[in-house]
Amino acid sequence: MNVDFPYHVDACGRTAQVDHAGHVRDMVEQVLFTTPGERVNRPDFGCGLLNLVFAGNSPELTTTVEMTAHAALQQWLGDLLTVESLTVSSAESTLVVQVTYALAATGESQSLTIRGGTPS
Repeated sequence: MNVDFPYHVDACGRTAQVDHAGHVRDMVEQVLFTTPGERVNRPDFGCGLLNLVFAGNSPELTTTVEMTAHAALQQWLGDLLTVESLTVSSAESTLVVQVTYALAATGESQSLTIRGGTPS
């Protein structure tokens, strides 16, 4: 078991734990939402998706997000997962990012959808 992110306590007052799949999902979210330059000792970590919440939507933006997010996930989590697909679309004023990946340890397929800066 791993410590859940963000850190919180469970109903018993202990540090919340999460299984391997949940831990990898937490790390995917960290890579996507961390802005490059935000971490002092790893200035190139992340892809800065959170900064795009108020950016104007355009086809160029969706293509750029696809490329940078896919590259960041492969660079930082390539030993834990294989990105099967990463699609970015814009619906009205909302950017939607859908990531499907396979866990390297089990081969199990997982998916994550982010709409307007909120994972679901």
